[in-house]
Amino acid sequence: MADPVTASKAKFGEFRAALYNTQATRLGDQLNTLLSSDCSVKLAHPMGKVKGPEALLAAGYAPLLEAIPDLERRDYIVVGAIDRGENWIGCGGYYTGVFERPWLDIPATQHLVTMRYIEFFRLKDDRIVEMLLLWDIPQLMMQAGAWPMAPSLGVEMHVPGPATQDGIVTAPCDETRSAASMQLVRNMVDGLGKFAEGGHEAMQLERFWHPKMNWYGPAGIGSNRRISGFRKWHQVPFLKALPNRSADTSKGGYDCFFADGDYVAFCGWPSMHATVSGDGWMGIAPSDKDIDFCSLDIWRCEDGMLRENWVLIDLLDIYNQLGVDVLARMRDVTAARQP
Repeated sequence: MADPVTASKAKFGEFRAALYNTQATRLGDQLNTLLSSDCSVKLAHPMGKVKGPEALLAAGYAPLLEAIPDLERRDYIVVGAIDRGENWIGCGGYYTGVFERPWLDIPATQHLVTMRYIEFFRLKDDRIVEMLLLWDIPQLMMQAGAWPMAPSLGVEMHVPGPATQDGIVTAPCDETRSAASMQLVRNMVDGLGKFAEGGHEAMQLERFWHPKMNWYGPAGIGSNRRISGFRKWHQVPFLKALPNRSADTSKGGYDCFFADGDYVAFCGWPSMHATVSGDGWMGIAPSDKDIDFCSLDIWRCEDGMLRENWVLIDLLDIYNQLGVDVLARMRDVTAARQP
């Protein structure tokens, strides 16, 4: 008899299949079968929070399918575990297809596009009862030539799946490897919290991160390689702008945090709090405004080090908290291309 997590992964395969060969005429019925009637769903800004399969279809998938009729979901990471007595699955990948009609007023390109996601699902009694779906909307805006904010310091690229090509984990959880992976990430997170004590040196990133690490950030921040690239193109600007950022994972201030073999998955909605008191991050001026971060992470461990890290942050929500309507700015700069 399969363990609960392995059984849930198999059941979750039906959701993956429904969105791989997506059929707009069938998706509503499929979601009704797979989701509980009161399933809690959190989507990236501006879609927000909804409840139940019908609301998810109306707010999320139906408009996206109208824009990308041949929408296809491609997972390159599917991991799962029991976290605090609850059954969680975490996924990383991208949606793809031809962008034929506008979506969120992003002008259509008539070309193939990709939009990254990290998504988390809580299952109970063979139904999905909670969904946390972060789609990289800025990535789609960039492909449409419609990003109205500061350019990324990191590299914008089609983010790959794991170098080891083993991200879709179907085997029963290896408890020993999972425990070692979780401890490595927890030690690294504890190290990040020592910045206030002694700056970058106190974090001791070299103890945790592989010399050839890749950090795949959201569009608007970009991706980096090696600790030097991570520090220069993301960490230093981030810490200068948000020196008081705080996240207490030791007290359970997150939605889920689990390990599955070499992979560790984290979801916080929100996961971090900070005050924008400095300059240098994404071109945002200091305002002394407090913000919350909705962020999702998946790390891959290799030989006792962190080798790859997929990260998404709801950047449109960050700007919205600061009083900046990115989509309104986009409509202004693409006025000649708006219907």
